[in-house]
Amino acid sequence: MGACGVMLAAAAAHLPDATRLAAASSMLLFHVSAAIAAVAVADRAVVHARLGIVAAAGFVIAASLFAGDLVLRQYAGHGLFPMAAPSGGTLLILSWLVLAVAAMWPKR
Repeated sequence: MGACGVMLAAAAAHLPDATRLAAASSMLLFHVSAAIAAVAVADRAVVHARLGIVAAAGFVIAASLFAGDLVLRQYAGHGLFPMAAPSGGTLLILSWLVLAVAAMWPKR
C-alpha cells in the first residue's frame, strides 16, 4: 500500500488532470499507517486483539478498493463496479469505528 501510494503520488504530480490519483494516493498512504498501527497495538494488547486485526484488515481492503476504483477510472475510463469507491469509503469508516471499539474494550 505504501509503495503504491508513493507511485500514485508521483503519477498525480506528473500527469495532467490526475486528481483521482492524488486522492487514491492519500487513501493508501494514510491507511497503510493506520493498518500497521492497528496491528501493533493489537499485538501489544493495547486494544482488543481480534477487533484490532479486523480493523487493520478493513483498512487494507477498503483503501485498496477505494484507490483501485479511482485508478481504474483514471486509466481505463470506468470503475471496478458501481459504487466501488463509496463502498470502500464506507468500509474505511466502519474500520475506524471498529478500532475505536477495540480501544474501549481492551483484552485484559
